[in-house]
Amino acid sequence: MLALKICKDLEVPPPKQCSTTNRHVEHEMTQTDERRDDFDRGVKNRRATLGDAWVDQSLDNANEFNAEFQSLITRYAWHDIWGRPGLDHTTRRMLVLGMTMGLARWEEFELHCRAAIRGGVPLATIKEVLMQGAIYCGVPAANTAFKITMDILRGEGLLPAPAPLSAAARVAVHHTFSQPQLAVALQGPSQDGAAPIVLSHALGLDLHMWDALAAQLAAANHPVLRYDHRGHGGSAVPAGPYTMDDLVDDAARLLREWGRGPVVWVGLSMGGMVGQGLAVRHPELIKGLVLANTTSQYPPAAGAVFEQRIGAVRAGGMAAIADAVLERYFSAAFRAAQPEAVATFRAKVLNTDAAGYVACCAAVGKVDWLERLNTVACPTLVIAGALDVGAPPAMSQAMAERIPGAELVIFDDASHLSVIEQPALFAQTLRAFLARIG
Repeated sequence: MLALKICKDLEVPPPKQCSTTNRHVEHEMTQTDERRDDFDRGVKNRRATLGDAWVDQSLDNANEFNAEFQSLITRYAWHDIWGRPGLDHTTRRMLVLGMTMGLARWEEFELHCRAAIRGGVPLATIKEVLMQGAIYCGVPAANTAFKITMDILRGEGLLPAPAPLSAAARVAVHHTFSQPQLAVALQGPSQDGAAPIVLSHALGLDLHMWDALAAQLAAANHPVLRYDHRGHGGSAVPAGPYTMDDLVDDAARLLREWGRGPVVWVGLSMGGMVGQGLAVRHPELIKGLVLANTTSQYPPAAGAVFEQRIGAVRAGGMAAIADAVLERYFSAAFRAAQPEAVATFRAKVLNTDAAGYVACCAAVGKVDWLERLNTVACPTLVIAGALDVGAPPAMSQAMAERIPGAELVIFDDASHLSVIEQPALFAQTLRAFLARIG
């Protein structure tokens, strides 16, 4: 009411000038707390959520009939409720989306959905709310919500990349017949095609680490298989600890069930350790080997580091190590420039089964293929990140020196998850390797 009264007293007729005055007065009041009232505090929350344009329109167009209502919702909804400390701002935004979806209040849904997108709420978070709503609000409501959200994204120039469900592009999800069951994702041609490729993920992640690269390879006519290691993602979590031979045996039976070998194995970190074991113990299954950001052996001092990590997870769950893991996954520059991507991987780490992670840590910490790498007979590409402190380039150099004919490529601006930090360079390097081996 105070802002409206000031506009009238100053006799500023154009709404846009009035809104400028509104924001000027609000700014002054943020500087003098004793002059602020609940209306001012509510306006501040309202602007932070819906943006200046919408709030200016609501306040500037108030009249003798609805001004008291605008004051009411600003004070009680936007200050008393949105200003409460019990929930963070994003959670409140998502609750509103779910509630307006369930009540079919589509004008309100559209308003808050657009504001959430413009406010930087990750699209993956909004999608999860709508997916949850499909169960509790009904499929028709979710269908409408997805349509409205897509229209907003189109208008904002933020349409997501295509993910067609046609037979040639759809990702088929299975589990192995053999035990312990492993979750498997297949895409690309079901018969013939170019060289079959297997993508094997890092410790603490899952097969979705490879989503973007898998889609590119399938589009290039490669049959592509991704899977979750035991203890990760959708795979079984047998009692641990595991050994590296356990993980290699899992991979070997997986390839035999698939029946498309020999394959080009692309493994990053733990996935690269498993790939080395396959090339050493089951050479008939491997046509080519890509070892990214991995090692064949840790120095003795690393044993204490892994034991410390295992103890932390046992005591405090995955949250106890999440920050440290992300600092190893990504360089400081990437973390600063790509907060949404980092948040996505943080969620993956937190969702990893703690017992499975601990059991795999035991295997990773004792990896020891170094002195057997001279028996690897397939073409091999070793990829390192110059900024990788978890598997520094010296470890990659040691592997490349022992594998006959191996090629070493170092990405200058990549840390541990090089396929995420440098996706185009990783794909280009892999395509060149595939072209060489035929």
